[in-house]
Amino acid sequence: MRGGARLKALIWTVILIAGLYAGYKLIPVYFANYQLEDKMREIARFATVNNMSDEKVRDAVFREIQDRGILARREDIKVQMGPRGVTISLNYTVNVDLILFQRELQFSPSVENRAL
Repeated sequence: MRGGARLKALIWTVILIAGLYAGYKLIPVYFANYQLEDKMREIARFATVNNMSDEKVRDAVFREIQDRGILARREDIKVQMGPRGVTISLNYTVNVDLILFQRELQFSPSVENRAL
């Protein structure tokens, strides 16, 4: 009976450690995406008010991508400017190594700011 309890405790410990490790690897990736989307929303608002060009918006978003260490290309940033406002979108993939397997996460942050 005692050996079974030890085995059960060992299994739960391994599961807990695996969960903590997965969180350690995944949470920063999701947090970086959240921060990027928030910054994209801010850039969209600023672009609408200041009539920024597509290229200036793309440059500002690309700087944020580089600051967060996200592996996306400048060409992946889609900017649409029009009389109704600005839309910024981006598709990128992050590979996360979880020791036993690799996980490929797809992110597609997209923001829109309408002119008044």
